[in-house]
Amino acid sequence: MADNRDKTTDQMKTWKENRGSRPDVLTTGAGHPIGDKLNLQTAGPRGPLLVQDVVFTDEMAHFDRERIPERVVHAKGAGAFGYFEVTHDITRYCKAKVFEHIGKTTPIAVRFSTVAGESGSADTVRDPRGFAVKFYTDEGNWDLTGNNTPVFFIRDALLFPSFVHTQKRNPQTHMKDPDMVWDFWSLRPECLHQVSFLFSDRGLPDGYRHMNGYGSHTFKLVNADGDRVYCKFHYKTDQGIKNLSVEEAEHLASTNPDYAIGDLFNAIANGNYPSWTFYIQVMTFEQAEKFQFNPFDLTKVWSHKEFPLIPVGRMVLNRNPVNYFAEVEQLAFDPSNMPPGIEPSPDKMLQGRLFSYPDTHRHRLGANYLQIPVNCPFRTRVANYQRDGPMCMFDNQGGAPNYYPNSFSAPETQPQFVESKFQVSPDVARYNSADEDNVTQVRTFFTKVLNEDERQRLCQNMAGSLKEAQLFIQKRMVSSGSTNSVKLLEKQTEKKKQRKFDQNYQYVYFLILLLGLLLFSCCSSTWGSASLLSCGGAVPALDGFAVIH
Repeated sequence: MADNRDKTTDQMKTWKENRGSRPDVLTTGAGHPIGDKLNLQTAGPRGPLLVQDVVFTDEMAHFDRERIPERVVHAKGAGAFGYFEVTHDITRYCKAKVFEHIGKTTPIAVRFSTVAGESGSADTVRDPRGFAVKFYTDEGNWDLTGNNTPVFFIRDALLFPSFVHTQKRNPQTHMKDPDMVWDFWSLRPECLHQVSFLFSDRGLPDGYRHMNGYGSHTFKLVNADGDRVYCKFHYKTDQGIKNLSVEEAEHLASTNPDYAIGDLFNAIANGNYPSWTFYIQVMTFEQAEKFQFNPFDLTKVWSHKEFPLIPVGRMVLNRNPVNYFAEVEQLAFDPSNMPPGIEPSPDKMLQGRLFSYPDTHRHRLGANYLQIPVNCPFRTRVANYQRDGPMCMFDNQGGAPNYYPNSFSAPETQPQFVESKFQVSPDVARYNSADEDNVTQVRTFFTKVLNEDERQRLCQNMAGSLKEAQLFIQKRMVSSGSTNSVKLLEKQTEKKKQRKFDQNYQYVYFLILLLGLLLFSCCSSTWGSASLLSCGGAVPALDGFAVIH
């Protein structure tokens, strides 16, 4: 058995071999050598502990404070380090120095994660996977915080806390609650695109090495002449896409819950360095103005045919973390960390994350979290007017003035780095975006991306989960998908003055039909007095519409 041990299992043995046979002198946190680490200092062999036993109090006081708040989402994850290398010139689009010439390399830190589970949860649950990259650039850190899917459940950041609550635990039972999950999804039809991704084979990636990554949001690129375009970022795995079956995922969850972390660590330790090819999609401002849907909508993708992938570079991971807490648990990603040449778009979810992410890091890690070595922008000099705060780790910028403006040669602004101008003219209001075509791209994913077997598994997976929710939620989920496709169809037919169904939307009906059939075959439930399965060629009317098989 010992011959079959992998690198993660042999970590202690490897550390000893690399360290050498001579141990360090054991000390307190203050560096004082310790003579006895096995026995308390007491008044006699059976007497009480003495307060003067600083070996004990130093150890116990630190132990009492070892844990920090875990991430609200993405709590369970793996990290690694490596480099990004530019392979294609995109300076016509972006002036950021990270892309300044072919062959340039930039150090990176990457964290992969599940989303909803706690730190001790299994790696192989059906869940989106986080895919966050920190580029240590010459102009400060650039954090690209994404997932393994190009879309998300919602498009308005105001819904984010409620959405996350539904993915967590019931406030009374402290158990995962399918009613919470499906109630929210059925009430917010924009979720359907991401839900379709989630319940497809892509919802169970085989570890982290065999999945793609996406910046998901729309960003803005600015070149040296001040020309601007919108863009999306993509990472395509060089290892090839590989997913787990439901049976494999469930088996691993019970026998090897840290499967994905171990797979990544062992691959790097064995010299099998995973890599991804980095691409962008580009859309001009003129194209965005005339686009058929909101190009900043996080629940939708840009067509690769209309906006082809442009190769940029390659990302390679070649170093495991030296210490998980220091380099992964404390690793903090912030989408507002953007070097000159990369700027935010009006994407509502991105705008919300620009505030939320650094705010949660200050809560979780402290006001000076950017001084933690793994978060420090070590390839540039930090010079500002921020001072003090808990855990100030460096020289606090010495005797430099702590106010601006001043007359004493302290840091000055550089006008060439002012953000690009953009015009905003609409009325300020709370705009409802819930009904912005939530089915067309679902239909494309279902009919053009998935094959027949994958479509069948998607419906089976979705029905298997939905059947655990209340019956009225099941009915709403099925009928809402049908109703939304009908609403969109009515708009199209009104424009075209047609009364027949557009064939493109029959695929959405087929998805809803198949989901309904599978759902009710799983739970043997009925709607009203008629069983769905006994309806023969037609499904009962859903909100006034009949879906024909």
